[in-house]
Amino acid sequence: MDLHRFKTITAKYPQLRLAVAGDFCLDRYLEIDPTRQEISIETGLPVHNVINVRAQPGAAGTILNNLVSLGIGAIYPVGFCGKDGEGYELQTALRAKIGVRLDHFLHTDLRRTFTYCKPLVLEQGKPPLELNRLDSKNWTPAPAPVREHVISAVQQLSEAADAIILLDQVDVPETGVITIDVLAAIAAIIKAKPGSLFIADSRRGLMGYPPVSLKMNQAELKALTGSRIELNFDELKDTAAAVAQKQGQPVFITLADRGILGANPAGEVEYVPALRVRGPIDIVGAGDAVTANLTAALAAGASLREALEVANAAASIVIHQLGTTGTASVKQIEDLLFRV
Repeated sequence: MDLHRFKTITAKYPQLRLAVAGDFCLDRYLEIDPTRQEISIETGLPVHNVINVRAQPGAAGTILNNLVSLGIGAIYPVGFCGKDGEGYELQTALRAKIGVRLDHFLHTDLRRTFTYCKPLVLEQGKPPLELNRLDSKNWTPAPAPVREHVISAVQQLSEAADAIILLDQVDVPETGVITIDVLAAIAAIIKAKPGSLFIADSRRGLMGYPPVSLKMNQAELKALTGSRIELNFDELKDTAAAVAQKQGQPVFITLADRGILGANPAGEVEYVPALRVRGPIDIVGAGDAVTANLTAALAAGASLREALEVANAAASIVIHQLGTTGTASVKQIEDLLFRV
């Protein structure tokens, strides 16, 4: 892909309408100054003094953040937050994002707001040190009104959006946004509209997903196919091609420090090696940057290889952003691909 082609693809981003259906959480960063540490009179334990609090959308919200950074024209989050303080912060953070439309985002007292609270110790001249994370999650199945809201939203957006991203972030099945009922509704949409672009990612694996495009890492590919051995590179390519043919949609495999692999149902397989590391890294958020950039590029008409090149560069940018779940802009990607 040359610079002219890159500009042709990304020039379409402001006209795109993309939806993100999945588990939105609040990433709450507590910045701690270790020089202000005290000892609690009551317990005798160290007290960490927080000097700043940052809140931003996480999980599916990280994908959304990346779409915002790319300048996507309209972005529709499909999910929920609770009627709690964290929900207020999450809605406020989403509302502040350029291009984000909250028409399909549910504010409900039936669920808690999914929250990752991340204490960070800030020492001068050192990368931020993350202490034990504090999570707030839902442990019971999503109630029927929540599932029905998600299904209705996805059905409406399948008519209006250029692509829909599916992100399953929860550890316990059926407790989040992407439930069996939602997947069945998506299968019906695809049957009625075979050209619909859905891209799915799930931390619990993609077994049983309808014929959508799949994005996964090497371990998730192994679990999906039931392989009991480590696959060499040729076997990875063959396996990705077989999964793409079975799905009838492109499949993408992230290979950590080796790069990214893609295959489509026609048997085309492309590989893009990882770009060189340029200093300290933090891999948190790299996979979400890949998902966002693959979707945007494909929705804008990119080929399989072009989408891989854009997504690979975005991941390289994100891993060099420390102490936050980063994003990559079109300009940053352009500079890395064509000006470095």
